[in-house]
Amino acid sequence: MTTIEFNEILDFAVEREKDAVSFYRSLQNKAKFADQKQMLKEMEQMEMGHIMVIEGIRNKGVREEDIKHIPNLKISEYLTKELAESELTYQSILIKAMKREENSVKLYTEMSQKFPDSEISTLFRRLASDEAKHKLHFEQLYDDFISQGN
Repeated sequence: MTTIEFNEILDFAVEREKDAVSFYRSLQNKAKFADQKQMLKEMEQMEMGHIMVIEGIRNKGVREEDIKHIPNLKISEYLTKELAESELTYQSILIKAMKREENSVKLYTEMSQKFPDSEISTLFRRLASDEAKHKLHFEQLYDDFISQGN
């Protein structure tokens, strides 16, 4: 893998994270309650933190041992209902976040399998792992919420 290819992949990943930041920022403008806005702000900050992680990869590279195994609760895979943009409940926000992260995991996992270059594959697997960590976070929040009888 050339440095240019490596940086192009990271640029792509950073753009996806910037899209996520914009997504959560736009939802903040639509949220009706302060608690919702705060949670969406935290999600936005989490995505901004992921941009910093990606930039760290740009500077230090990526190694196989950097890839963490993240459990998958598969909650988002069992949720199929498309939510209206105007439906901004705590539950719907968590579902939107889980689905967004699920799609990112799928994308990066598929990309890791399409490139025979082991460095590129490792890079995409690392990105998928990071997204899986975010997905797990939202799935745990969702599970806690549902377990409380909501």
